[in-house]
Amino acid sequence: MARELVWTGFMTLDGVVDSPGGSSEGHPSGGWVLGTEFLPEAFALKAEELEDTTALMFGRRSYEAFAPIWATSEDHAGYQDLPKYVASTSLEEDALVSNWGPITLLRSTEDIAALKDDDGGAIFIHGSAELARSLQDAGLIDRYNLLIFPVLLGSGKRLFTAEDRESTALSLRESAHYPNGVIKAVYEVHH
Repeated sequence: MARELVWTGFMTLDGVVDSPGGSSEGHPSGGWVLGTEFLPEAFALKAEELEDTTALMFGRRSYEAFAPIWATSEDHAGYQDLPKYVASTSLEEDALVSNWGPITLLRSTEDIAALKDDDGGAIFIHGSAELARSLQDAGLIDRYNLLIFPVLLGSGKRLFTAEDRESTALSLRESAHYPNGVIKAVYEVHH
């Protein structure tokens, strides 16, 4: 049975996924997740995902941002020994961190499609909007786990672009809303 490929992340109401954790990530209005009242229940999806995750996938920039932090983070200890995949045509093997379990470089969309055809459970993509868009165009994303925050940024990196493309039908598998204005929306992609 093919593996499920899931994009998971934080998004503003206008679809921006840029710099949710802080301005150091690049967006002048970065840190918009932290600017919303913290309610533990609004982040329950993250704990639920941990049980479902059998591997992680990143684009190069997201890998370079997350790897040094997540490799030693108590909050991400559950990911420590899981296989990680980095989709990059430029990253070299010797640039991979050595303290974060098995890491494999994938050089093409075809490599990712082949990985999906193997046995195993869900592979979660964190951040990596550019990678997610190319995988969406290739019909490889199976599910979107979205936490939508009550903020409008106008500009920034988007998960979904305004380019013309064939429509993609989605089914709402699960949803919830929280007193701080955050909405959880889990969508399955029709292939």
